[in-house]
Formats: sequence, structure tokens, C-alpha cells
Amino acid sequence: MSDNLRNDGEGRFVADPTAGNWERDTLEKLVFATIRERRAARRWSIFFRLAFLAILVIGLWTYFDLSLGGEDENLGRHTALIEISGEIEAEGSGAADNVIPSLNKAFSDAGSAAVVLRIDSPGGSPVQAGIIVDEILRLKRGYPDKPLYVVVDEICASGGYYIAAAADKIYVNKASIVGSVGVLMDSFGFTGTMEKLGVERRLLTAGANKGFLDPFSPQSDKHRAHAQEMLNDIHQQFISVVRSGRGTRLKETPETFSGLYWTGAKAVEMGLADGFGTVDTVARDIVKAEDIVDYTAHEGLPERVLKKFGASVGAGAVKAVSGPAVPKLN
Repeated sequence: MSDNLRNDGEGRFVADPTAGNWERDTLEKLVFATIRERRAARRWSIFFRLAFLAILVIGLWTYFDLSLGGEDENLGRHTALIEISGEIEAEGSGAADNVIPSLNKAFSDAGSAAVVLRIDSPGGSPVQAGIIVDEILRLKRGYPDKPLYVVVDEICASGGYYIAAAADKIYVNKASIVGSVGVLMDSFGFTGTMEKLGVERRLLTAGANKGFLDPFSPQSDKHRAHAQEMLNDIHQQFISVVRSGRGTRLKETPETFSGLYWTGAKAVEMGLADGFGTVDTVARDIVKAEDIVDYTAHEGLPERVLKKFGASVGAGAVKAVSGPAVPKLN
């Protein structure tokens, strides 16, 4: 008997209208399943696009250091904090391009009762330190009623102290490292090694002194004397900033500007610092404004990623080998 016939109940076999429709049912199920899958895929696609857009917006917001409150946000009376950590150089938290905008924003904010520089630096570029000091002095003239204090963490030496000396007062920990008022210029000389290896240096210059301090050429007495003269000049600039900033508080001795550094406790005795304190104690006891607002220009995501993968280290290594020696407050 054919599968397409059915008994009508009266002994007769008639065509079954439902027979053979399983193909259509199956096809319909497949079509609807496909539609549902496409809808789900479309929803997930929209979700991931919106998520990516949100991450991109947040990243750009953070990178450009934007805030929801804007420039006119009233923060109330507070202590403005700016951090300098690491070497004073053209990049990083100790770069003049990062510190100066933060200083200007902190001083110009009507709610900031005082500005505190928290320094943890072994030193660095005299140029960057000098630029920052000049801006500090300008801002102090423009805002005579807004004091600038320095709080030292682990170390405030050389270029770090160069900046600190411009402050109204310097606060340290008893074990902090402070001082190192001196200048250095370091490089390497490979002439002896080259002779042993049979390597000949072929340096062509236009200008008798263009090869000044070339690490692969012998150092002449003339070049040594010229380099020392530059160091002495920068050293005197450093000394002038310290004497001007510390004034009569400085108990000067023959060792003060020799490049030595001391503990925070000894620095207070010598007049290189004024007392002991932290950012919190200065804000609470000196400024009388316990609310602390951070004005530090923090690095954006691209800089952190580059440093993580060693781009900065690689660039620094190339510069150390191939670049000219420069004076440092280290």
C-alpha cells in the first residue's frame, strides 16, 4: 500500500494531504534556524562594535587627559600635588614639557592653597632642570601668596635638588638621599682596544674641533680643558640656584658643592632642607588643606606600551653608544 494513501474510516483509501510534507517541514526548520543564526551573529557584531567604540573613546579620553568636570570644575580649597619620579630628562615625568603645564595649572587654580612637588629623582639634564626652575620662579612672582613646597621621597640629588632648591621649603625623610650639587660628563674611550684589534678609526671633519670627545679618537688636552670649562660653568649655575633658593638657611661648607650627598637628617642640619615631612603631613600641618589633588601629567597608553616592549631602552642604548657626551646633573 502506498504511503500516500490513508483510510477515510469508511473502508476507502484516499490520498493523504499531509503525506510527503516532511521535506517542506525540514526545509522550513532549516530556513528559520539560519535566520536565527544570522540575527544572533548580527547582534554579536553590533555588540562588539559598540564595545570597541567604547574602549576607543575611553582610551582617547585618558590619553588626552580630559576630565568630565572641565577646567571650570570647582575642586574647593586643596593642596596641589605634582610628582617628579625618575631621571630629569626630555621625556617622562621629569621633562619640562610635562612638569611646566602641570605647574601652570596648579598655580592658576583658584582652589589650590599651595603646590607640593614630590620628587624622587637621582638627577639628569641640567637643561630640563633649568627650564623647570625658571618657570617656578616666574610662577612664584605671579602668585606670591601661593607657596611651593618640595617633599623628597627616596632621593633628591643633583638635577632633582636643582629643582628643589627653587621651592619655598624642602621636606625630607630622615633617611632620604639629598644633595650631590655637581656636574658630570661621562663617555668611553676605545682607542686602546681598537689598537689591539687592529681597527683604524677613519674620522673626517670640517672644523678642527668637530670630533670633540669622539670616543674612538684620543682625547687632547685642549678638548679636556674645554669640557672642564663647560662643566665648571654649569656647576656655577647650579650653585647660584642653590644659594639663591636657600639663602641664609644654607650652612655652607667646602663640601656643600663638592658633589657629595647626605641623608635627609644631615641635609636639615646643613640647611639643604627645612624639616621632615610627607605630602600628607605638609598638606595637613603646613598648608592646612588636607584634600590633595594630583596635577601630574601622566603618560598615555602609547608611551607605556612602547616602554613595556623596550623601545625606550633600545633608543637609549643607541644614543649612549653613538651620541655625543652631554653634561648631566647626576
